[in-house]
Amino acid sequence: MLMQNRPSDAGLAAHDRVYRTLRQQIMHGELPPGQSLTVRGLAKTFGVSMTPAREALRRLAAEGALTLSASGRVTTPDLSNERIEELATVRALIETELASRALPRAHLALIERLQAINMANAEAVVKHDAVAYIRTNLDFHRTLYLRAQAPAMLAIAETVWLQLGPTMRAVYSRLKRSEPPSTHRMILAALKAGDEPALRLAVRTDVTQGLRHLLS
Repeated sequence: MLMQNRPSDAGLAAHDRVYRTLRQQIMHGELPPGQSLTVRGLAKTFGVSMTPAREALRRLAAEGALTLSASGRVTTPDLSNERIEELATVRALIETELASRALPRAHLALIERLQAINMANAEAVVKHDAVAYIRTNLDFHRTLYLRAQAPAMLAIAETVWLQLGPTMRAVYSRLKRSEPPSTHRMILAALKAGDEPALRLAVRTDVTQGLRHLLS
């Protein structure tokens, strides 16, 4: 029985590895908007067969991380202004609620962890490293939202981050920002004070200001 299960297990492991790695690359903006992906190319890149590569693409397309055209062409999202505004609204609604639910569990160790992540985010800004900026920014938000203990809501938020990743990379690469956004400091101050209205406002401002840069 063990020998019979090994090929299936290996296929599942390969699919999961391709899926998780590509998902992270898309979310962190390592791929530009509108980039084509093929099953054959993905299989070659990851050293896997066509089946796990195909399944990874299908799974990511179902999450909105990739766009599948009628002709079968698979690309990273290239968002319109209307779509960006819609996703900004979703982020503002969900992430303010996640932050609010996290507040009662925002102990000192969490705040210190967020401060450390924000320092890494500031370093990415100074170095003009768009991918590192997006990665540390999302890490800041995810670390806070995990304390909400609301996995379904966090999953929705991550789906939005996935759709925005490539576009965020394209826009932030053009920005000549020298300082990180002050909204993270506002979030930290609200957490320290236990001020829920201030926290909700800070998160909403952080999300909407960041996405405003994406509107061309």
